[in-house]
Amino acid sequence: VAGLVPRFEGSGSVLLAASILGATVMPHAIYAHSALVRDRFAPDVEPDAAGPGRIPRLLRATRWDVTIALVVAGAVNLAILLLGAANLPGVPGTDSLEGAHAALEASLGGIIATVFAVGLLASGLASTSVGAYAGSEIMRGLLRVQIPMIVRRVVTIIPALAVLAIGVDPTQALILSQVVLSFGIPFALVPLVALTAQKRTLGSHRNRWWTTAVGIASSAFLIALNAVLLWLTFTG
Repeated sequence: VAGLVPRFEGSGSVLLAASILGATVMPHAIYAHSALVRDRFAPDVEPDAAGPGRIPRLLRATRWDVTIALVVAGAVNLAILLLGAANLPGVPGTDSLEGAHAALEASLGGIIATVFAVGLLASGLASTSVGAYAGSEIMRGLLRVQIPMIVRRVVTIIPALAVLAIGVDPTQALILSQVVLSFGIPFALVPLVALTAQKRTLGSHRNRWWTTAVGIASSAFLIALNAVLLWLTFTG
């Protein structure tokens, strides 16, 4: 339990913490979930077309959907961290994905190493799907542009291939990309908290005061973490 208490040792640990937050929450996932909620509400249909209890039922379903998704994502990240911390302390070469896989295979066997690899593959596919869907929804909602799925996927994968082609370390590129996601969370979370607290926007379905308070506290924590990371980076 003590190992679950957050603590930092230099800018490197803050960098990893920010990357874990970015990988788990993902700002574009907020837009994707918002689009899913919109589709469930079916804006081209009257809100009470299926009965007066339709919107509360959809809100409950969405709450369970988002909660389960975040619990699963957090559990996977936590499991990977605990697996490495319990079985690979002091093992050289585990600061890369390839080294961690090789070390797991040597210490725990090929089955565990394969499960680790499959978990990373599933995580990558899920992130790609969410990113592509969120990007298309943002373009459709803000730019009024419809782009074919194959084009979206090609555009999404080109930057990753370019980074690998120029010889950037894949593990470091992964961490930095998640840090960039972490910096993007407040830009999605702050407007979300503001809009869902407004009675004129959501009426009786607006957030309760304690939900808004938790959202404000979470936003402040993320902004503070990013500010600390920037300060540590620029001051050395």
